[in-house]
Amino acid sequence: MIIAVSLTIQSHSYHKSKVISSANFFTGGVYEMTSNVEGYFNLKVQNEELAKENARLKGLLFNIKDSTKVPNLDSIKGVKKTDIIISKVIKNSYSNQVNFLTLNSGFKQGVKPEMGVINSLGIVGVVENTSANYSTVLSILNTESPLNAKVKKSNHIGSLTWNGKNTGFVQLTDVPRLATVRKGDTIVTGAQSTIFPENIGIGTIEKIYIDNETNLYMIDVRLFNDMTSLGHVYIIRNKDREEIINLEKKTQKNE
Repeated sequence: MIIAVSLTIQSHSYHKSKVISSANFFTGGVYEMTSNVEGYFNLKVQNEELAKENARLKGLLFNIKDSTKVPNLDSIKGVKKTDIIISKVIKNSYSNQVNFLTLNSGFKQGVKPEMGVINSLGIVGVVENTSANYSTVLSILNTESPLNAKVKKSNHIGSLTWNGKNTGFVQLTDVPRLATVRKGDTIVTGAQSTIFPENIGIGTIEKIYIDNETNLYMIDVRLFNDMTSLGHVYIIRNKDREEIINLEKKTQKNE
C-alpha cells in the first residue's frame, strides 16, 4: 500500500503538490512553534539587557541639572548624584500591615540599609537589611514608616503612608489646605528626602478628604506601580546623604 501510494504521488502532479503543501504546512507550524519557544526563553536575556539600559538612562537623568530656572541662585544644582544597582525581586509580600520584598543583591553588590528602591514606574520601598548577596526592602505598602512626598505641580509637601487596606493606593497626609489639589494630579518624592532623588513618580490623586482633627488634606494616591507584580528594580544611593545627616545633627546640637 505504501509503495502504491508513493507511485501514485510520483506519477500525478496534483497528488504530489498536495503532499508538498501539507508537508510545508506541517514543517512551518513546527518552525513557528520552535521560534516561539526560543523567543520565550530569550525573554530573560532581553529583560536583563533592558534593565541595564534603563539603569544607564536613569543614571543620566538623575545627574542632569534641574530644568527649573531660579534667577541668581547658582548654588541650586537640582537632583543629587546617584548610584544605581540593578536587582530583581525574588519574594514579595503585600497582604500584611508591614510588607517586605527580598532582592537578589546584597552588600557584595554595594547594597546598604536606607537605600531607596525604584523601578521604571516609580518608588518601591527602602532597603532594610542586607546579607552578602540578598537584601530585604520595606515596601511602601507599610503602615509604620512614612516617606516624604509632594504634589508635583505645586510643591506642597506631605507625608506618604499606607492605611493597610488596598494594595493599589497609598495615602498622602498633612497637606495644607491652601494647596490646590485636584483628582489626577501627580504625586512625586519630595526634596526633603535623603533616600530618594526628588521628583521620582509615586502615583496620581484619586480622592481628597479633610482630616477633621488636623484640618489638613488627606489624599488617596493611586500608585503607578502594581505592587503585587514586581520584577527588576533599581537600588539607588544618594552620595550626599551622610553629609546632609551629619550637618543636620551638628545643627541640632548647636541649637
